[in-house]
Amino acid sequence: MSRTNKRPTSEKSILPSSWRVPRGMTAPMLSRRQALFFGASAIGVAMADAGTAHEQDVTSPETELSPMEPKIVQMDVEVPPGEIHVVPDRFELYWTIPDAQAWLYKIRVGREDLYEPGRFYIGAKKEWPSWTPTPDMIAREPEKYEQFKDGMDGGPDNPLGARALYLFQAGRGDTFLRIHGTNEPATIGRAVSNGCVGLTNDHIRHLYDRVPMESTVFLYPKATADTYTQG
Repeated sequence: MSRTNKRPTSEKSILPSSWRVPRGMTAPMLSRRQALFFGASAIGVAMADAGTAHEQDVTSPETELSPMEPKIVQMDVEVPPGEIHVVPDRFELYWTIPDAQAWLYKIRVGREDLYEPGRFYIGAKKEWPSWTPTPDMIAREPEKYEQFKDGMDGGPDNPLGARALYLFQAGRGDTFLRIHGTNEPATIGRAVSNGCVGLTNDHIRHLYDRVPMESTVFLYPKATADTYTQG
C-alpha cells in the first residue's frame, strides 16, 4: 500500500518492510484490524517518524519542548488507543490515544540478546517498587548482583526507579520484564539493560498515570544489529 501521498520520499519509516509479526503476536491473538496493522506491508508506515511527525506542544504554544521530553505525535494510520508500542531500534515508546495520536517517550532497551520481543499486558503497577535480581542476572554478573539476592526496598537508589509497569503474558504470567524508571538518564537511547524498558523517573511517572491495568504492550523485534550498547 503506497503512502507517497502522505510522506515525502526522502522520509524513512520506523520499521523495515521486511519486518514480520514475531512469535507470540500472531493470529488468533491479534484481531483482524491489528493483524493488518502489524503486517509487513503496513508496519513500515504505522508509526510516525518522531523527527518528521506532526508534534503538538503539550504545555503552551510558546514552549519549545526538549527532544527528550514526552510529546504527542500524529500517527500515519488509525491505531487502537490504549496500547504501548516499543520500537527498540529508535529507542521510542508510544502510548496510543484517540484520533490516531500517541504520546512518544524516549527510552533505553535490553542489550544484545536480553531484549525479548512479543505481545504482553500490564499485569501489575507499583510505585517505588522493590527489586530482586533474577537468578539469570546473578549468574551472568555475580559480582554486581549477588549482594542484592535478598532484594532491595524501593527508593531513589533502586534500579526500578519511581514507577514500574509489570509485563505479563497469557499462560506464562509474570515475564520479569518491566517498563520502569531509572536514575541514570544518560542511559536513555542505549541498549544497556537486562531486558527491561527504561525511562527517566519523570517520564515513567507521566506514562504510569496514563496506563491502566491490562493494557496491551507490543515490543517489536530489533531490526538491526545491537550497536548501541557502548554509544
